[in-house]
Amino acid sequence: MTVISVKYTPGTMSVKPVLKMGHPILQQVAQPVTEFNTAELDIIIADMYDTMAALDGAGLAAPQIGISQQIVIFCVEDNPRYPDIEPVPDTVLINPEISALSDERVSDWEGCLSVPGLRGLVSRYNKIKYRGFDQNGHIIERIADNFHARVVQHEVDHLAGILYPQRMDDMSKLGFEQELFPRDE
Repeated sequence: MTVISVKYTPGTMSVKPVLKMGHPILQQVAQPVTEFNTAELDIIIADMYDTMAALDGAGLAAPQIGISQQIVIFCVEDNPRYPDIEPVPDTVLINPEISALSDERVSDWEGCLSVPGLRGLVSRYNKIKYRGFDQNGHIIERIADNFHARVVQHEVDHLAGILYPQRMDDMSKLGFEQELFPRDE
């Protein structure tokens, strides 16, 4: 397991720096988690939640905070970065597996905390089944569609060393948020 300085004081926020595109850990295949329900795993997950919340993320993968393990979290509810998106259930997903339930793919704009300020048009399966474990080792198995399916695929890609620009078919559809989506002041 590759860990970059995991320090945690109970009761305090532990926002970790998010690694940016180009960092070697983000290009590696993450290692499976072999022990569940441990203090170390609880600390990693708490740090991930603190970091995701501080940055208004929809999800986060352990490699993004320098931990090369197959752990992702996601949750969308009243998120200012995604104001018009349906809620996504608060989930810790460890050692995930994904399968497409149809060939239907949908293109939509994605961003990433490891690729700050940019958005890209990415085609993803619209309906998937995912399976994995929670932090206590209990099986999670769900069917997801729309944005929920997109978030899961995006986060699980991190565990394979893939960032969303690598999934893009047309690099002319990659740009800075303020240029692609100007806001009236």
